Amino acid sequence: MNIAEITPKEDHVLYVKSDDGRASLFDVTPFLESEAFEPLKNREEFERIHNGRYFIEWACGGDLSVDTIVARWRPLTNDEAL
Repeated sequence: MNIAEITPKEDHVLYVKSDDGRASLFDVTPFLESEAFEPLKNREEFERIHNGRYFIEWACGGDLSVDTIVARWRPLTNDEAL
């Protein structure tokens, strides 16, 4: 699976859509206490995200693999899909 779309939302949540059409929400909050992710507490830094297709990364150097995202995402229902 690859990431087709990623959009920063409120409260350190990401909207993630996979290349197979699945949509989900991924909460980055549990990672924010790690030194690599601490800059993401700033909204502007959180929004500076890059989609590497099989990973995401931020300008501060924090990154997450697609495996980590899939393991912890909350799939959206059809009614919730953006």
